[in-house]
Amino acid sequence: MPVAVLVAFALVASASASYGGSRASVRATSTSRALRSFTAIPSLTRAKCGHNSLSKSSSSQGRSVSARATTLSQDELKRMVGYKSIDDYVTSGMVVGLGTGSTAAMAVERLGQLWKSGEIKDIVAIPTSERTREQAESYGIPLATLDTHPDLDVAIDGADEVDPDLNLVKGGGGALLREKMVEARAKKFIVIVDESKMTDALGPGFPVPVEITPFCHEHTRRAIEQLPALQGAAKAVLRMGSSQNNQPDGDNIAITDNGNYIVDLFFDKPVPDAPKLAQELIDTVGVVEHGLFIGMTDAVIIAGSDGISVKEA
Repeated sequence: MPVAVLVAFALVASASASYGGSRASVRATSTSRALRSFTAIPSLTRAKCGHNSLSKSSSSQGRSVSARATTLSQDELKRMVGYKSIDDYVTSGMVVGLGTGSTAAMAVERLGQLWKSGEIKDIVAIPTSERTREQAESYGIPLATLDTHPDLDVAIDGADEVDPDLNLVKGGGGALLREKMVEARAKKFIVIVDESKMTDALGPGFPVPVEITPFCHEHTRRAIEQLPALQGAAKAVLRMGSSQNNQPDGDNIAITDNGNYIVDLFFDKPVPDAPKLAQELIDTVGVVEHGLFIGMTDAVIIAGSDGISVKEA
């Protein structure tokens, strides 16, 4: 493997140790793990990084560390950010929340590799969906639920939108209830996304999902659409077909892992007040949970055309 490639990824891994405090603590093995993970991503040998291409900036909204990379596919970037989340935030003996989605699946993949190799031991993982459970089981990762392990050291998951305050829209894949239940119990919630998910405001870029009870679901849908916080800015649409995406792909009502329905809120302008909307939604009788994750995020690891960056709350 070319020396330049080793230097590039070592800088990305070691840089995360510099962005501050216990919230960004990185164990000594993180860099070596990151280097070994290159063998699983052959095309990452195109990554380039020099001392002058590594930059650090800080603002009231967080700090970021970035490294230059070139011509990486979206799947390669997702793998990099998923692997980094495990390498930087998971150690032996932890209880770990495993998210749902294509980016979160890369984190599960990395955890499975380290579990199988024996580099991580004595962990317990709590999956947020049936498909994540199946993936984790394929690696032999020990699994549990909140019933036996109500307190998590860390949870790692993707997001559909991230605003400048690190508030999120989640649940495009239909797992919002289990995701929020698990991630609300974590000491650290680490979000992993590609740069397309970063937005100036929540709403227009991705519908906000709301999980509701099947009983009188049309009544609940109408009640949601008429909430004062929406100010008439959204249309509430019952999800049809598969619960794992918000595009109609069947004639039957989509059913979640919990046996509920989903209403997607499609916005034509930004959510006027996301925290207010979150409260009004959860106060609505018939609503089980919503996909607004307000004030929960500890750090976002972002995969982009310029490489990887980390932004802290």
